[in-house]
Formats: sequence, structure tokens, C-alpha cells
Amino acid sequence: MITRTEHTEAMPAAYRRVVATLRPVMMRLTKRHWSGLENLPRTGGFIVCPNHVSYADFLALAHLMVDAGRPVYFLGKSGLFETPVLGRIITAADQIPVYRGTDRAADAYRAAVAAVRAGKAVAMYPEGTLTRDPGLWPMKGKTGAARVALETGCPVIPITMWGPEQIIAPYSGKLRVFPRKTMRIVVGPPVPLDDLYGQSGAEVARQATDRIMAAITGQLEEIRGETAPAQRYDSRQAGEPDFGAPRARRRG
Repeated sequence: MITRTEHTEAMPAAYRRVVATLRPVMMRLTKRHWSGLENLPRTGGFIVCPNHVSYADFLALAHLMVDAGRPVYFLGKSGLFETPVLGRIITAADQIPVYRGTDRAADAYRAAVAAVRAGKAVAMYPEGTLTRDPGLWPMKGKTGAARVALETGCPVIPITMWGPEQIIAPYSGKLRVFPRKTMRIVVGPPVPLDDLYGQSGAEVARQATDRIMAAITGQLEEIRGETAPAQRYDSRQAGEPDFGAPRARRRG
């Protein structure tokens, strides 16, 4: 039985209020099957790299991280920060805006580096968007998380989730809360990147990213008891945009 740690890292007041509101909801509406929490660093900054199967999976991840004593800080679309109420809350909670496709796109990278150096746990979805893989397997990763890790030398913790997609399927707005769904989450050991720290360049970042995606995918294979496709889905090769719903979903 996993219980909430008594040594939770200090959080901004706005973050504490959000936790006080949403944690009881998650406890009531979901079941939890968590493993590997001992792999989370107890001190210092690090990157959490989860798979992305649902608009609801950030809640499951935040629940686990808060209960483990390491509240997580997310990178989110800048539009969320511009909404009247939600924007003020998540800004006050020290979450990090991402300005996609603008001249401010590098701001999120710099903010993530600064947060890690300040000792925070920063969540970076290496796929960049909800999976488009037909079987909901992890796609080819983007290199942002790897580049932050290479610059800071921080641990990268692969986290794999299976269950949030039953609450909200990818690219769906339909909520299915009952019967209660089990949030199966595996926290893996740090991805081995020691030989790459201190290096830079696109090739090194790609190598680190591939290791991260392999760790996430391997954990999902264990959770599902299945074998992932040999080739990871690549949105660009499939002619899909980098962000937003796949064309097939938009046509549907």
C-alpha cells in the first residue's frame, strides 16, 4: 500500500491549493498500481520523461510525483497560460509555458534548464504530443528532454503509464470515469547517459533520445505484456503535423 510521504518537497502556495483540490478527486475516481518509486531521486533536479496516451495522464503523473514527495513541474502550451483563471493558477504554480512555432520557442528550454538547476523535477514528454501510433505505443521522440539532460548532467527518469487512455482516449474529448480505472505507472531507473554527458550536437541528442524512448517502450511492454512494433511511429514520415490531432481524426 503506497502512502503519501511526510517529506514532500516545498511547493508554491498555488500548487498546494491545486493538490488539495485534485488529489482527493484522484483518490476517489481512480485506482493505483504504482511501482519503482524508489528510482525517483530524493534530492536535486532531474527530468521525468513519460509516455503520452491521454489528456488525463498528466494528472496521474502529478498524483504519483506529489505522493512520492517530488512535485513535478510541467511544460504546457502557452495558450493555457493565457486563459483568464487557469492561466493565473498554473503561472503561480511555477509551471512552464511552451511557445510552439514562435521566436520564443527556446524560452521553454531555458526555463527547463533553470528549473532542473534549481533542484526541481521537470516533466518533459519526449514525444511532444499525444501518441499517434495506432496501438498507442510511444512514437519517435523529440530531442528537447535529452538536450536539457546533456546540458545539466541531470538524471532522466523514464515513466510509463497505462490506464489514463481509458479515461480519455487520445484526441478524444469523451470522459469515461466509471467504472474506476487503474492507473498503472512504472518508474524506471535513470536512463544510462553518463557516456554522453558533457557532449553536444544533434547526433548525441538523438542518441540520448533513442535511449530514453527505448526505456519507456520497454516498460510499457512489461505493463501490457505485449511487444511493441520494431519501428516507432514517426509523425513526419507519416505526413502528419508536429502537433494537434492526426488528419484521420480531424476528418472523422
